[in-house]
Amino acid sequence: MQRKTFIGAVAPTLLLTLMLGNSAQAENDTLRIGVDVPYMPFQFKKPDGTIAGFEVDLVNAACERMQRHCEWVEQPWNGIIPALQARKFDLIASSMNITEDRAKTVLFSDPYFQVPSAWVARAGSDWQPDDGGLTEAMIGVQQGTIQDEYVTQYYPNAEINRYSDSAAMVNDMLAQRLDLAFTAFPLAQETLLGDSHFERIGELVTGPESIYGPGIGAAFRKRDRELVDEFNRAMHEVKQDGTYDRLHQQYFGD
Repeated sequence: MQRKTFIGAVAPTLLLTLMLGNSAQAENDTLRIGVDVPYMPFQFKKPDGTIAGFEVDLVNAACERMQRHCEWVEQPWNGIIPALQARKFDLIASSMNITEDRAKTVLFSDPYFQVPSAWVARAGSDWQPDDGGLTEAMIGVQQGTIQDEYVTQYYPNAEINRYSDSAAMVNDMLAQRLDLAFTAFPLAQETLLGDSHFERIGELVTGPESIYGPGIGAAFRKRDRELVDEFNRAMHEVKQDGTYDRLHQQYFGD
């Protein structure tokens, strides 16, 4: 009788311990990833609210090889690094260029792709990026991006409109409130260059390296070196097994 009573008292406690242990394990296997949307075709929302895109699929593939579950957390760009430091998520995968300035605050993975920037103007306009510093142009960029840094450095006398998200910049281009937009080339292709009213002007921009760095990478807290190494190994597998090429073909074609 005493034995039965003892077992009856312990069993619920044991069950609770197992449940808490499983919950802790599940949480440990989940990687929360900060992302700013939309930034097509790298990050965007499907009609059902699911976050998708080239970089999203790429990092999801890396998570599979790490045997981790990816949980995507939306965060406006201008607060994305402070949110990482505040532990709102474990890493940033949001088309972030690896730069010396950012590397003072975060720890980057190896670069996993490079994105050129493009100038977009209304079709038939006379604007040229190297024409007198564009002193009379109204230029749109997303705030806090390398495009923002680039135009600030090279076109200090131009009127620069800085937007908290790329969609607002695109909307102002469509409404003819901007003369030029300077943005990631694939984003320009997805949002403006498919419209006959717009055209790309000048050359694609991929430098200088002091602004653009070596490419796009994931950003982590400084102390998470082991997680960065794990992520780098997983991304290397994604590239080696053909997944990277398949996703690149899916989103960008040849």
